[in-house]
Amino acid sequence: MRRWLAWLHRWTGGFAGLLLALLGLSGTILVWEEFWIGLPGANDPLRADPAAAGAAIEAAVALDPALSRITFADHGFGLHQAIYTDGGGAYLDQAGEVVDRWDSLWGRPELWLFDLHHYLFLGETGKIVTGILAFLLLAFAITGLILWWRVRRTFDFRLWPVRMTRSAIIRQHRDIGAVASPMLIMSALTGAFMVFPPVSDTLLAPWAAETPTPPARPQATGPVGPGTDWRAVMAAAQARFPEALPRRLMLPREPGAPLVLRMRQDFEWTPNGRTYVHLDPATAEVIDVDDPRTSDTASAIEEKYYPVHAGKVGGVVWKLLLTFSGLSLTLLGTLATWSFWFPKRAKNVRVKGPMAGIAAD
Repeated sequence: MRRWLAWLHRWTGGFAGLLLALLGLSGTILVWEEFWIGLPGANDPLRADPAAAGAAIEAAVALDPALSRITFADHGFGLHQAIYTDGGGAYLDQAGEVVDRWDSLWGRPELWLFDLHHYLFLGETGKIVTGILAFLLLAFAITGLILWWRVRRTFDFRLWPVRMTRSAIIRQHRDIGAVASPMLIMSALTGAFMVFPPVSDTLLAPWAAETPTPPARPQATGPVGPGTDWRAVMAAAQARFPEALPRRLMLPREPGAPLVLRMRQDFEWTPNGRTYVHLDPATAEVIDVDDPRTSDTASAIEEKYYPVHAGKVGGVVWKLLLTFSGLSLTLLGTLATWSFWFPKRAKNVRVKGPMAGIAAD
């Protein structure tokens, strides 16, 4: 049985290894995006003021009326991000001044890295592929631990194989995989659950409350236009949840649909919050809310998938753990693919430099 498990682990890794390595590397870079974006104003302290948020929306609309959404600055990142319906966008500082602007996804590295990590540049099809890869990663981590257990007494942690031979790569792969497996399992589960919510819903069903079908949401009395008072809109939302932080305003895509403002209350882990305020753009009145305080235990657990997966909680320590697991996945996937497809060539390749003499094979 163990022999068949090793064969399946090796062959599947040979085909999926590079894609998993790509997800590991892109995810690791995204964990630290607030630190490397480096635009003027990125480190500015937050001005938690509805009037200032309304002024930022006015500036974003003045730049391009086809605003799709705006994500507001927070305590970790001091710029507003505006996204437009044509795929372009802009960063604005909290005074409403444009700091950077782009015309497509490729204009900012954090945008195409996010698309790569979540969609593999393939839209919804790519999202399904990343979900399948998450389940494969889960299987790799579990089967790898099973295979490692038999030879656990030979454990010798190495960041890099002592030689680029198949046997040395397998040994390094086995041992570093065992160390990284808890974090890899966590990343695989949270990633898969976000891509395939029905799987999560099934597992969390015992903690989910039965709720009746909600009534139809009230419609807006008018569309977004020059008469929309953005400062009044933000003030109305803040009055409904005085302690919450406004995070993302989404403009309606269909006639009669309201504005939707995501807010984050103190108990929420998700950086953009799960508190939804629906507002009438014509009157700046709140017409409906979704308050996560009233949600069930299953929803409270699901809310934590993304912040745990992306390092949005836990501070620098959690980011470092995610960095270790992400770089380990990059190494595991790359070297597994190399040793699978080029075993003969690898036998004749020696590591040069300071890593060459770490240990004998």
